[in-house]
Amino acid sequence: MENSLYRGERILVNKWSYGLRLPFMSLWGYHRWTDKPVRKDDILVFNNPANLSQATIDQREIFISRCLGVPGDTLLIDSLFSVIPSEKNAPDQKYLYMYPRKKEKQLDSLLTILSIRPNTLLGQDTAKNVRSFSRYEYYLLEQALGANNWIEPADTEDSVEALKPLIIPGKGKAVRVYPWNMTLLRNTLVLHEQKRAEIKNDTLYIDGKPVQHCYFTKDYYWVSANNSINLSDSRLFGLVPKDHVIGKAALIWFSKEQETGLFNGYRWDRMWKRVR
Repeated sequence: MENSLYRGERILVNKWSYGLRLPFMSLWGYHRWTDKPVRKDDILVFNNPANLSQATIDQREIFISRCLGVPGDTLLIDSLFSVIPSEKNAPDQKYLYMYPRKKEKQLDSLLTILSIRPNTLLGQDTAKNVRSFSRYEYYLLEQALGANNWIEPADTEDSVEALKPLIIPGKGKAVRVYPWNMTLLRNTLVLHEQKRAEIKNDTLYIDGKPVQHCYFTKDYYWVSANNSINLSDSRLFGLVPKDHVIGKAALIWFSKEQETGLFNGYRWDRMWKRVR
């Protein structure tokens, strides 16, 4: 979630943001007091929706991601189910960039001058190194390097023809089944709707009957990490149902660099800041 959150930070979560989800779900099921809708661009704290080893929802691992899609939204996705973002949706969305290996020291100095930290080397080949930057960070680098810009995107964006519209399911709403969203819908029906769904000969079957539309009994959300190379988001575990949502990330109450001594490494300027 960098740059919204850094390693070593502790946050407060507002469990009333979307209505208080009652604890001990294994005893009396899912209930939420004063239910409120999740909003796009909120940073959600939720239980792992793909954990098959733990039947009780509120005892599963806790994840955090930014909400990019709410029920009824249509998102444009590429072949890897990455959302083609707008600056409003994901201001810290990161992308991969390449530069010559011989420019490594020069780039390190430039990152220090521009206060782009932390930023680590992600990979390399015989000629190029790879790092990730947000669009704003890349803009700062472009301005600093001018016409002699030797940093370039690692890959070109998908063509408009290659993008697919992903409709986020909502309670009581129908979603059309296509070959490219069939597996996602099947997994959602099996994991969260307790339906018997399977794919045969490129056709989705629910309770033994072929279907062209799916209906859902819950609201769902599409979430994404700020860093596009981090797959720990909906590209990995799929849609997040409302009953898995714990609350909204609110405040950073503690921030300290990892592996630092008792008296140093504190990020005082980030403490008690809102999570954005």
